[in-house]
Amino acid sequence: MAVDMNDYFNKKNGGGDKKHGGEFVPPKMPEFLKGGGNKMTAIYVAIAAILVLALFRPFVIINSGEAGILVTLGKYEKQPLYPGFHFFFPLMQKVIVVDTKVRVMHYSNEDGTIDAKGVKRSAPIQVLDSRGLPVEVELTIQYALLPDRASDAIASLGLNWEEKTINPNARDVVRSVIGNFKAEELPMKRDAIAVLITQGMQKAMEKIKNQPIALSSIQLRGIVLPEKVKEQIERVQIANQEAERTKYEVERAKQEAQKAAEITKVNSEARIIEAKGQAQANE
Repeated sequence: MAVDMNDYFNKKNGGGDKKHGGEFVPPKMPEFLKGGGNKMTAIYVAIAAILVLALFRPFVIINSGEAGILVTLGKYEKQPLYPGFHFFFPLMQKVIVVDTKVRVMHYSNEDGTIDAKGVKRSAPIQVLDSRGLPVEVELTIQYALLPDRASDAIASLGLNWEEKTINPNARDVVRSVIGNFKAEELPMKRDAIAVLITQGMQKAMEKIKNQPIALSSIQLRGIVLPEKVKEQIERVQIANQEAERTKYEVERAKQEAQKAAEITKVNSEARIIEAKGQAQANE
């Protein structure tokens, strides 16, 4: 029996119904989509926003003790981003987060280079005294990057600004100060040397463009002298101690002699007085 294909498709699409006159009727829209166009649009927008946030991260969180530097198409904005939540345009901008807390630079023989607390360690500063003898100076410098001037500092010096400012200036200043003294004088003039190093570092920081670094303190931790100088100082100290002891003994002997002379004089005067008294009594 032949089958009319038109009748078959008409029945599948509801075409057999007299109400539709046998014409094609599109499938019905699900009930949950009817009148819900605005809701679906909002959902799509929300999903797109989440994807953008996940892929591009157009925001940054600046913590306390930090400053953000906004870079727009390669230009460093002077106004820093202070602690808080900030948006930016990922394709045109980026944010450089820098540490503005007080940092510490140790020049000593202690192990390590840097830890999470912003403490950097370096070898003692090797310098020469006025006669060319090698001397090691152990120093501690505390400093901080000023937030309001961080942008200029990073733009001109880069992220390794410490290695271009603190480290070379500290070595130059210490070399200049120690070069004016003899090695054996350094322990005795330690306080004066510490003052000269502090003044020299302050002047060096003032010469940096816009003065972006603030010095908190500079401590002279130690001065390591050559072994020959140590031995010479020890010999001098021993000689001085012997001289002081000899001087003390001479002074003591002199006092003893003076005391004995005084006693002799007193006894002699007493005998004279006694003799005179006896003579008067005899008269």
